[in-house]
Amino acid sequence: MKTNSLNPLRKHLIQAAALALALFHSSTLTATPPNFDTQLKRNINHVIVIYQENWSFDALYGHLPAVNGLANSFNTIPQLDRTANYTTYIYQNPQPLNGAADNRFPPGNGQPALPTLPYDLTRFITPNSTTGDIVHRFYTEQLQIDNGALEAKNGYMDKFVTFSDNPGLVMSYFDASNMPEGLLAQQYTICDNFFHSAYGGSFLNHQFFVSATAPFWNQAIPSGWLSSYNATTHSLNDNHLTIDGNYVVNTTYGAQTPHPSVPTNQLMLPINDNNPAGTDYTPTIGDRMDAANVTWKWYSGGWNNALAGNPDPLFQFHHQPFAYYANYAPFNPDGTLNPAHTGPHAHLQDEQNFFTDVVHGTLPSVSFIKALGPDNEHPGYASLLQGQLHVASLVFAIQNSKYWKDSVIIITYDEHGGRWDHVPPPVMSDGWGLGSRVPCIIVSRYTSGGWIDSNQYETTSILKLIERRWNLAPLAARDANPNVGDLSTVFLFDPDHSEDQHQ
Repeated sequence: MKTNSLNPLRKHLIQAAALALALFHSSTLTATPPNFDTQLKRNINHVIVIYQENWSFDALYGHLPAVNGLANSFNTIPQLDRTANYTTYIYQNPQPLNGAADNRFPPGNGQPALPTLPYDLTRFITPNSTTGDIVHRFYTEQLQIDNGALEAKNGYMDKFVTFSDNPGLVMSYFDASNMPEGLLAQQYTICDNFFHSAYGGSFLNHQFFVSATAPFWNQAIPSGWLSSYNATTHSLNDNHLTIDGNYVVNTTYGAQTPHPSVPTNQLMLPINDNNPAGTDYTPTIGDRMDAANVTWKWYSGGWNNALAGNPDPLFQFHHQPFAYYANYAPFNPDGTLNPAHTGPHAHLQDEQNFFTDVVHGTLPSVSFIKALGPDNEHPGYASLLQGQLHVASLVFAIQNSKYWKDSVIIITYDEHGGRWDHVPPPVMSDGWGLGSRVPCIIVSRYTSGGWIDSNQYETTSILKLIERRWNLAPLAARDANPNVGDLSTVFLFDPDHSEDQHQ
């Protein structure tokens, strides 16, 4: 039987506070006005998405005032012990790892092991430091959130420590409330019920970000690539492909994209987005925008060097989702650059060109920005502070340009990075998600200062917003789902279009 260390009064107060917060949010949210689409087209002509890396909501903004944060988390903290077949709980984490034991953290020097409770990383390190990475893969996350997909449920969010390779970091956090993005969240709008669309890591969530679905694997299956799970022994092999071998779910590289040196049979052939007659046809939001003559670019840090065969050591090959698709693959089958998909007029550009386009007045209608490794906040190789400062520089560039008057900037994260969050993600019938809660900050003159939007959203909500603004057809079942929100409620349009709420 699950026990709870909270006394009854404290438990009651926490539950009452959570209920009051939910009622406040629901009572102050307004329905989409009848003329919303007209206002959206009039006021929003530029959508800029900044796609950062690997933090859960609680791990950054669990202490932000009035959000559904760590104060509401205590009923979901207990973590189950796998070695005891889930009959007991883990009360102390092993020491956090960074390849080897990280001596900045206890135990050591007479300090006891960290308890299985959320703890502030600044007790041991600063936000401009790096830590070890944490496993964040497709089937692993399903077990961590305990959604019943691979084995019978025991509770909610109660196996993050259980199925982690770095359990001592799983429940750690930085209070980012007063960091650059946290300050933007308090000045504009933060969504505290926003989930990453697919279980697992960066590869699959980047694919969902551009196509709202998982890519097929239509090639011979390399040895050892199938995932497997033994529910009796709780043994997981979380590999490149799904258990049935039909889909790619964990990090895999493209044959016609920049990629590290791997065997040829382990490289994905371009995904079919150019032949609608194929059963594997998978269009992207880029294809929809091209067909509607909507201008767009994917700005990636280090892209030019990667194309030239000299990638930065922290260039992430699997963070370039459009490059996996036939219509945008930068290389020909023989390894030469495809001139139609590279160069100054291509959709895939180096991030430095974003700043140039802002200054020269050539920014497209839709911009996706993917920072180079040092600036993307990914634990293991990047510091949180440097990434937040980089995001602030991107926002500042827009705010001090002609584009500010008709833009919305969406700052979010591809996935949770293996860190715990206390809110159980809703389970989608398609079997791909949802993954854990991640931050999403909306910056625009058309958002209300300090607003917390608690409507349910996910990564594909961004696609739905773009589709709604430019009258584009959905890409897949997920963004066609009427129950997936499109971020409409974050906007507050002044009917006479005369007042800037953030001058």
